[in-house]
Parts: sequence; C-alpha cells; structure tokens
Amino acid sequence: MARTALKPAASKSAFEPTQQALKSAQTRARLIESTIRCLVKFGYSGTTTPKVAAEAGLSRGAMLHHFENGGALMQATIAELLDRRLRAFRRAAASPGSDVRTLVRTYWKQLLSPAFVAFVELAIAARTDNNLARILEPAQAEFRARWYELAVQLFPQWQQDRKAFDLALALTQNTVEGMAINRLIHGCDEAMIDPVLENLEAQIIALRPQD
Repeated sequence: MARTALKPAASKSAFEPTQQALKSAQTRARLIESTIRCLVKFGYSGTTTPKVAAEAGLSRGAMLHHFENGGALMQATIAELLDRRLRAFRRAAASPGSDVRTLVRTYWKQLLSPAFVAFVELAIAARTDNNLARILEPAQAEFRARWYELAVQLFPQWQQDRKAFDLALALTQNTVEGMAINRLIHGCDEAMIDPVLENLEAQIIALRPQD
C-alpha cells in the first residue's frame, strides 16, 4: 500500500512573537508599571531597583534579566510615560464630538493620573541628576516633536494659520500642565480649576481659524 507523505508542520511566521517573547514583554511592562507606582509612592530618590522588584513581585536578579541597570529601567519608564501622553491626546482628538472643551478636559484628566505624577518626579529630579537628565532631555525633545506632528495631523483645519495654531498649543500645554504641577505641590486653589479651564477654552476658540 502506498504510504501517504507526511506534510511538514506549518512553521510560525517569523514576525509572530514566541511565547517566551510575549512573557518577556509582559514582565517588562510589569516592571515599568511597578516603577511608576514606586515613583508616586517614594519619589525618585526613594525608587530603588530592589523596591521596584519587590513591587513587581520579582527578585532583583529577575528584574536585572530584563533591565541591566536602573538607568535602563528609567529610560524604558520615561518612554512609556511619554507614549501614554501621546496616546491620550490621540484618543481625545479622535473621539466623537471632540470639541475644544472635550479636548481640554480630557487633557486635564490625563494629567491627574499617577503617570503624570511619576513624570513630574523624574523631571524635577533631572534638574540636579546629570545621569537622569541625559536620559530625559532627548526623550522630551522627541516627545515635543511627535506631539506637534500629531497635532498637525489631527487638526488640519488650523493649518491655514500656523501662528495661531502654535500659540493655541503652547497656551494649552503651559496652562494645563502648569496648573497640574501647581496642584501637586498644593499651590492651586481647587475652586479656580474650572474657571481657568473655561477661560482657556474660550481663548482657544478665539484663536481658531474661522470656516
């Protein structure tokens, strides 16, 4: 009787991540999330690799398998924090009925998250920590370029007046982020938050090019 040739097993696509790669990515994400929580709870000076490992429920040796040192972990954490801000901005602009008020309020809400608190901790620490500054400053420059490029894509109607567009972006970022930072250091009157945001919305609308 003729023997039927066995078909070779289908090989996984070269682009399909292996189980080990997925597990490694999940562990890295877990460590980054633990770093964010530690920054919020202990501040930058109190965020050590043993504390991050403990927060993630891992040994320090297991952590070092994924990040060779604290600097590599901070670099990955900063990249994730900045990516979250870009994703939040894109979601706000892409949501149905994303008028000026929706965008401003969504931006403000994002700045109340632990992720922004962690970022502020890093930004303040980088003022006097040269090693951290060498990581943060280029990441910030890349973020600003990506944020501006994304804003241009999301708001084409503003491009007929780029000067007004640039002013609206700068006004929004400096007002909302400045108020969020002031709130963190207990220098903000909570009763003034809504009036300030409403005033900002009015200024943006006044700058918006007319159809």
